[in-house]
Amino acid sequence: MVTFINRFTVTGPPEEFERLFEETSAFFRDRPGFLRHRLVRHMEQPGSYVNIAEWADAESFRAAVTHPDFAPHAAALRALSTSVPHLYAPVMERAAAAADR
Repeated sequence: MVTFINRFTVTGPPEEFERLFEETSAFFRDRPGFLRHRLVRHMEQPGSYVNIAEWADAESFRAAVTHPDFAPHAAALRALSTSVPHLYAPVMERAAAAADR
């Protein structure tokens, strides 16, 4: 499994960015190797978002972002934001103990 983290700074209307991201999310949902993702917004900086996505492997992620149908999604998001994308490999994970939940 790999994790893709992309920090966005939205320069256009946040509502439009979220709408376009939802469309991009639907595209990824159907790609082989996509597991899940979450888009979060900074609580004190409304134009700051982070996408945290999990993929089965780096090859699946790369195949999705190089697919010709992804290009319009990327262009639309770039028109409303700047981003800092990186792919990460897991090192450690821990969940809360059952009594802590």
